[in-house]
Amino acid sequence: MLDLSRLRALHAVGVHGSVSAAAIALGYTPSAVSQQIAKLERETRTTLLERQGRGVALTDAARQLADTAEELLALVERAETALEERRGQPAGRLVIGAFATAARGLLPSVLAELTACHESLDARLVEVDPHLSPDLVARGVIDLAVAHDWDIAPRPAPDGVRRAVIGDDPSDVLVPARHPLADRTALRREDLVGLRWICQPPGTVCHDWLVRTLRATGHEPDLAYQVAEYHSQLALVAAGLGVALVPLLGRGPLPDGVASIPLHPTPVRRLYALWRPGAARRPAITETVRLLREHWEPRAG
Repeated sequence: MLDLSRLRALHAVGVHGSVSAAAIALGYTPSAVSQQIAKLERETRTTLLERQGRGVALTDAARQLADTAEELLALVERAETALEERRGQPAGRLVIGAFATAARGLLPSVLAELTACHESLDARLVEVDPHLSPDLVARGVIDLAVAHDWDIAPRPAPDGVRRAVIGDDPSDVLVPARHPLADRTALRREDLVGLRWICQPPGTVCHDWLVRTLRATGHEPDLAYQVAEYHSQLALVAAGLGVALVPLLGRGPLPDGVASIPLHPTPVRRLYALWRPGAARRPAITETVRLLREHWEPRAG
Protein backbone atom coordinates (compact mmCIF):
# COMPACT_ATOMS: atom_id res chain seq x y z
CA MET A 1 0.00 0.00 0.00
CA LEU A 2 1.33 3.42 -0.90
CA ASP A 3 2.36 5.62 2.02
CA LEU A 4 0.31 8.84 2.17
CA SER A 5 3.09 10.98 3.66
CA ARG A 6 5.37 9.98 0.77
CA LEU A 7 2.66 10.82 -1.73
CA ARG A 8 2.23 14.18 0.02
CA ALA A 9 5.95 14.86 -0.41
CA LEU A 10 5.82 14.00 -4.13
CA HIS A 11 2.75 16.18 -4.62
CA ALA A 12 4.49 19.10 -2.87
CA VAL A 13 7.56 18.79 -5.11
CA GLY A 14 5.31 18.82 -8.16
CA VAL A 15 3.42 21.91 -6.98
CA HIS A 16 6.39 23.94 -5.72
CA GLY A 17 8.89 22.88 -8.37
CA SER A 18 11.78 21.81 -6.15
CA VAL A 19 12.65 19.69 -3.15
CA SER A 20 13.74 22.71 -1.11
CA ALA A 21 10.50 24.63 -1.79
CA ALA A 22 8.44 21.54 -0.99
CA ALA A 23 10.34 21.15 2.28
CA ILE A 24 9.50 24.72 3.31
CA ALA A 25 5.82 24.20 2.53
CA LEU A 26 5.66 20.91 4.45
CA GLY A 27 7.77 22.05 7.39
CA TYR A 28 10.41 19.38 6.71
CA THR A 29 14.09 19.52 5.83
CA PRO A 30 15.06 19.03 2.15
CA SER A 31 16.84 15.83 3.22
CA ALA A 32 13.62 14.47 4.75
CA VAL A 33 11.66 15.19 1.55
CA SER A 34 14.35 13.53 -0.57
CA GLN A 35 14.23 10.48 1.68
CA GLN A 36 10.44 10.29 1.33
CA ILE A 37 10.73 10.43 -2.46
CA ALA A 38 13.48 7.80 -2.47
CA LYS A 39 11.34 5.45 -0.36
CA LEU A 40 8.39 6.04 -2.69
CA GLU A 41 10.61 5.18 -5.68
CA ARG A 42 11.59 1.91 -4.03
CA GLU A 43 7.99 1.26 -3.05
CA THR A 44 6.72 1.79 -6.62
CA ARG A 45 9.88 0.54 -8.38
CA THR A 46 9.61 3.67 -10.51
CA THR A 47 11.91 6.62 -11.14
CA LEU A 48 10.01 9.68 -9.94
CA LEU A 49 12.53 12.54 -10.16
CA GLU A 50 15.01 13.35 -12.90
CA ARG A 51 17.76 15.94 -13.04
CA GLN A 52 16.92 19.11 -14.96
CA GLY A 53 19.70 21.68 -14.94
CA ARG A 54 20.54 22.36 -11.31
CA GLY A 55 17.16 21.15 -10.10
CA VAL A 56 14.81 18.21 -10.51
CA ALA A 57 11.60 17.54 -12.42
CA LEU A 58 8.87 14.96 -12.06
CA THR A 59 8.89 12.12 -14.57
CA ASP A 60 5.72 11.32 -16.50
CA ALA A 61 4.98 8.50 -14.08
CA ALA A 62 5.53 10.82 -11.13
CA ARG A 63 3.14 13.45 -12.52
CA GLN A 64 0.43 10.80 -12.87
CA LEU A 65 1.11 9.63 -9.31
CA ALA A 66 1.08 13.23 -8.02
CA ASP A 67 -2.35 13.78 -9.61
CA THR A 68 -3.62 10.68 -7.83
CA ALA A 69 -2.05 11.94 -4.61
CA GLU A 70 -3.99 15.18 -4.94
CA GLU A 71 -7.26 13.24 -5.17
CA LEU A 72 -6.33 11.11 -2.15
CA LEU A 73 -5.36 14.15 -0.10
CA ALA A 74 -8.73 15.71 -0.91
CA LEU A 75 -10.48 12.57 0.37
CA VAL A 76 -8.41 12.63 3.55
CA GLU A 77 -9.26 16.30 4.05
CA ARG A 78 -12.98 15.56 3.80
CA ALA A 79 -12.66 12.80 6.39
CA GLU A 80 -10.63 15.01 8.73
CA THR A 81 -13.12 17.85 8.29
CA ALA A 82 -16.02 15.59 9.22
CA LEU A 83 -14.23 14.37 12.36
CA GLU A 84 -13.22 17.89 13.41
CA GLU A 85 -16.76 19.13 12.81
CA ARG A 86 -18.12 16.38 15.07
CA ARG A 87 -15.74 17.42 17.85
CA GLY A 88 -16.75 21.05 17.42
CA GLN A 89 -13.23 22.30 18.24
CA PRO A 90 -10.25 23.25 16.05
CA ALA A 91 -7.93 20.27 15.75
CA GLY A 92 -5.42 18.64 13.42
CA ARG A 93 -2.96 20.37 11.12
CA LEU A 94 -3.81 23.74 9.60
CA VAL A 95 -1.34 25.12 7.06
CA ILE A 96 -1.73 28.88 6.58
CA GLY A 97 -0.10 30.73 3.69
CA ALA A 98 0.45 34.48 3.96
CA PHE A 99 2.35 37.17 2.08
CA ALA A 100 5.38 38.66 3.81
CA THR A 101 3.92 41.72 5.54
CA ALA A 102 0.87 39.80 6.76
CA ALA A 103 3.19 37.09 8.09
CA ARG A 104 5.07 39.79 10.00
CA GLY A 105 2.34 42.24 10.95
CA LEU A 106 -0.84 40.17 11.48
CA LEU A 107 -0.23 36.43 11.80
CA PRO A 108 2.00 36.38 14.93
CA SER A 109 -0.79 37.50 17.25
CA VAL A 110 -3.37 35.30 15.50
CA LEU A 111 -1.16 32.21 15.68
CA ALA A 112 -0.30 32.90 19.31
CA GLU A 113 -3.98 32.98 20.27
CA LEU A 114 -4.77 29.87 18.23
CA THR A 115 -1.92 28.00 19.90
CA ALA A 116 -2.87 29.14 23.39
CA CYS A 117 -6.58 28.36 23.07
CA HIS A 118 -6.58 25.16 21.01
CA GLU A 119 -4.02 22.58 22.11
CA SER A 120 -5.23 20.00 19.58
CA LEU A 121 -4.58 22.34 16.65
CA ASP A 122 -1.22 22.22 14.87
CA ALA A 123 -1.20 25.59 13.06
CA ARG A 124 1.68 26.19 10.65
CA LEU A 125 2.69 29.20 8.56
CA VAL A 126 4.23 29.37 5.07
CA GLU A 127 5.16 32.61 3.34
CA VAL A 128 3.40 32.67 -0.06
CA ASP A 129 3.16 35.31 -2.78
CA PRO A 130 -0.46 36.53 -3.11
CA HIS A 131 -0.34 35.70 -6.83
CA LEU A 132 0.20 32.03 -6.00
CA SER A 133 -1.89 31.48 -2.89
CA PRO A 134 -5.36 31.03 -4.52
CA ASP A 135 -4.08 28.15 -6.67
CA LEU A 136 -2.26 26.58 -3.72
CA VAL A 137 -5.49 26.70 -1.70
CA ALA A 138 -7.53 25.25 -4.57
CA ARG A 139 -5.07 22.38 -5.00
CA GLY A 140 -5.01 21.55 -1.31
CA VAL A 141 -1.37 22.47 -0.74
CA ILE A 142 -2.32 24.96 1.96
CA ASP A 143 -5.54 25.03 3.97
CA LEU A 144 -6.03 28.77 4.38
CA ALA A 145 -4.38 31.77 2.74
CA VAL A 146 -4.13 35.44 3.59
CA ALA A 147 -3.87 37.25 0.26
CA HIS A 148 -4.54 40.74 -1.06
CA ASP A 149 -5.37 42.78 -4.11
CA TRP A 150 -5.49 46.53 -4.79
CA ASP A 151 -8.42 48.88 -5.18
CA ILE A 152 -7.78 49.54 -8.87
CA ALA A 153 -6.97 45.90 -9.68
CA PRO A 154 -9.42 43.64 -7.80
CA ARG A 155 -9.01 39.91 -8.28
CA PRO A 156 -12.08 37.64 -8.25
CA ALA A 157 -11.90 34.46 -6.20
CA PRO A 158 -11.05 31.55 -8.52
CA ASP A 159 -13.27 28.51 -8.91
CA GLY A 160 -12.99 26.15 -5.99
CA VAL A 161 -12.04 28.84 -3.48
CA ARG A 162 -14.13 30.80 -1.00
CA ARG A 163 -13.13 34.22 0.25
CA ALA A 164 -13.85 36.53 3.16
CA VAL A 165 -12.66 40.11 3.60
CA ILE A 166 -10.30 40.71 6.53
CA GLY A 167 -9.81 44.46 6.12
CA ASP A 168 -8.32 47.35 4.13
CA ASP A 169 -4.65 48.33 4.34
CA PRO A 170 -3.91 51.93 3.22
CA SER A 171 -0.55 53.03 1.82
CA ASP A 172 1.48 56.23 2.13
CA VAL A 173 4.21 57.74 -0.01
CA LEU A 174 7.55 57.60 1.82
CA VAL A 175 10.17 60.18 0.90
CA PRO A 176 13.61 61.15 2.25
CA ALA A 177 13.32 63.79 4.98
CA ARG A 178 15.21 66.32 2.81
CA HIS A 179 13.13 65.63 -0.30
CA PRO A 180 11.31 68.67 -1.80
CA LEU A 181 7.97 66.93 -1.09
CA ALA A 182 8.76 66.11 2.54
CA ASP A 183 6.92 69.16 3.95
CA ARG A 184 3.71 68.47 2.04
CA THR A 185 0.68 67.41 4.08
CA ALA A 186 -0.81 65.43 1.18
CA LEU A 187 -0.04 64.45 -2.40
CA ARG A 188 -2.04 63.86 -5.55
CA ARG A 189 -1.11 61.28 -8.13
CA GLU A 190 -0.04 64.04 -10.51
CA ASP A 191 2.64 65.01 -7.94
CA LEU A 192 4.32 61.62 -8.42
CA VAL A 193 5.41 62.28 -12.00
CA GLY A 194 9.17 62.40 -12.55
CA LEU A 195 10.17 60.80 -9.24
CA ARG A 196 12.71 57.98 -8.90
CA TRP A 197 10.87 55.01 -7.43
CA ILE A 198 11.81 52.23 -5.09
CA CYS A 199 9.34 49.37 -5.58
CA GLN A 200 8.80 45.64 -5.63
CA PRO A 201 9.96 43.55 -8.63
CA PRO A 202 7.76 42.92 -11.70
CA GLY A 203 5.11 40.24 -11.32
CA THR A 204 4.05 41.32 -7.83
CA VAL A 205 0.67 42.86 -7.04
CA CYS A 206 2.27 46.00 -5.56
CA HIS A 207 4.50 46.54 -8.61
CA ASP A 208 1.54 46.16 -10.97
CA TRP A 209 -0.50 48.67 -8.96
CA LEU A 210 2.27 51.29 -9.02
CA VAL A 211 2.94 50.95 -12.75
CA ARG A 212 -0.75 51.10 -13.63
CA THR A 213 -1.36 54.13 -11.40
CA LEU A 214 1.57 56.16 -12.69
CA ARG A 215 0.85 55.33 -16.32
CA ALA A 216 -2.69 56.63 -15.77
CA THR A 217 -1.13 60.08 -15.33
CA GLY A 218 0.30 59.80 -18.85
CA HIS A 219 3.89 59.17 -17.76
CA GLU A 220 6.12 56.11 -17.63
CA PRO A 221 7.42 55.56 -14.07
CA ASP A 222 11.17 55.58 -13.35
CA LEU A 223 11.54 52.33 -11.36
CA ALA A 224 15.15 52.77 -10.31
CA TYR A 225 15.34 50.26 -7.43
CA GLN A 226 13.31 47.06 -7.44
CA VAL A 227 13.54 45.09 -4.19
CA ALA A 228 11.01 42.72 -2.64
CA GLU A 229 11.30 43.49 1.07
CA TYR A 230 9.61 46.65 2.33
CA HIS A 231 12.27 47.03 5.02
CA SER A 232 14.89 47.17 2.25
CA GLN A 233 12.79 49.81 0.51
CA LEU A 234 12.72 51.87 3.73
CA ALA A 235 16.51 51.67 3.96
CA LEU A 236 16.86 52.92 0.38
CA VAL A 237 14.44 55.79 1.04
CA ALA A 238 16.36 56.72 4.21
CA ALA A 239 19.55 56.84 2.14
CA GLY A 240 17.93 59.48 -0.10
CA LEU A 241 17.81 57.28 -3.21
CA GLY A 242 14.15 57.62 -4.11
CA VAL A 243 10.55 57.43 -2.94
CA ALA A 244 8.32 54.43 -2.24
CA LEU A 245 4.66 53.56 -1.78
CA VAL A 246 4.46 51.31 1.28
CA PRO A 247 1.36 49.86 3.02
CA LEU A 248 0.96 50.27 6.76
CA LEU A 249 0.71 46.55 7.57
CA GLY A 250 4.00 45.09 8.71
CA ARG A 251 5.89 48.31 8.04
CA GLY A 252 6.86 49.07 11.60
CA PRO A 253 8.32 52.38 12.81
CA LEU A 254 9.82 54.54 10.09
CA PRO A 255 13.60 54.96 10.27
CA ASP A 256 15.17 58.34 10.84
CA GLY A 257 15.34 60.39 7.68
CA VAL A 258 12.04 59.14 6.22
CA ALA A 259 8.82 61.15 5.98
CA SER A 260 5.36 59.69 5.36
CA ILE A 261 2.87 61.65 3.23
CA PRO A 262 -0.76 60.64 2.54
CA LEU A 263 -1.73 60.22 -1.10
CA HIS A 264 -5.21 61.22 -2.28
CA PRO A 265 -7.14 59.24 -3.29
CA THR A 266 -5.57 56.84 -0.79
CA PRO A 267 -4.18 53.62 -2.31
CA VAL A 268 -5.74 50.64 -0.54
CA ARG A 269 -5.00 46.97 -0.70
CA ARG A 270 -7.72 44.67 0.60
CA LEU A 271 -6.82 41.58 2.61
CA TYR A 272 -8.75 38.33 2.18
CA ALA A 273 -8.86 34.91 3.76
CA LEU A 274 -9.14 32.09 1.21
CA TRP A 275 -10.12 28.45 1.76
CA ARG A 276 -11.66 25.51 -0.06
CA PRO A 277 -15.45 25.02 0.10
CA GLY A 278 -14.94 21.43 1.29
CA ALA A 279 -13.12 22.71 4.38
CA ALA A 280 -15.58 25.50 5.15
CA ARG A 281 -17.10 23.56 8.05
CA ARG A 282 -13.76 22.99 9.78
CA PRO A 283 -13.79 24.73 13.16
CA ALA A 284 -10.09 25.49 12.57
CA ILE A 285 -10.98 27.50 9.44
CA THR A 286 -13.88 29.41 10.96
CA GLU A 287 -11.92 30.19 14.14
CA THR A 288 -8.85 31.40 12.22
CA VAL A 289 -10.93 33.65 9.96
CA ARG A 290 -12.67 35.06 13.04
CA LEU A 291 -9.35 35.83 14.71
CA LEU A 292 -7.89 37.38 11.55
CA ARG A 293 -10.79 39.82 11.47
CA GLU A 294 -10.73 40.42 15.22
CA HIS A 295 -7.00 41.18 15.27
CA TRP A 296 -7.42 43.47 12.27
CA GLU A 297 -10.12 45.67 13.87
CA PRO A 298 -7.76 47.77 16.04
CA ARG A 299 -5.78 48.65 12.91
CA ALA A 300 -8.93 49.75 11.09
CA GLY A 301 -9.75 52.09 13.94
